[in-house]
Amino acid sequence: MDLSVLTHMNRSELQSYVEFLLRQYRIMDAFWFLYVSEAFDQQTAEGINRRVWGRIPELAAKEIIQRFGITEKGLTGFLKALKYFPWTILIEYDIEERDNEAFITVPSCPPQVARRKHGLPEFDCRDMHRGEFESFARIIDERIRVDCLFAPPDPHPDDCFCKWRFTLDATK
Repeated sequence: MDLSVLTHMNRSELQSYVEFLLRQYRIMDAFWFLYVSEAFDQQTAEGINRRVWGRIPELAAKEIIQRFGITEKGLTGFLKALKYFPWTILIEYDIEERDNEAFITVPSCPPQVARRKHGLPEFDCRDMHRGEFESFARIIDERIRVDCLFAPPDPHPDDCFCKWRFTLDATK
């Protein structure tokens, strides 16, 4: 990887470049999904999406642990590592930590908002995100349990697309 273009950037330029990269990451994901859906069908796109998002967070969690020295286990380690995950930054999760549980709420989901804006229905993302959160959490601590309170295709409030609950399984 040639990072030489970055060596002369100041903090503001680096931050702007990171914002650019994350935005491009989100746009690439959106067009990939749309084009798979067009070439095949919605069900195929959702199935491939589940497979991809079941794998990528596992790889990311391993690298985040290594790069940022995350040593904590349990919900504390999970939430600390999750803050480095690109989708946490892109989606701007509302994260609430309580005794022995944590909640992630998504007030505005850019992919679903964009679909609505272009006259497309929401896509079924519940199982994809379950796989995403489970694979990420498993790397941090195998005891973390992921429960979906609601996510598309479930009905949801207008001001919230999905909500997830994380707990520790005491039997593991």
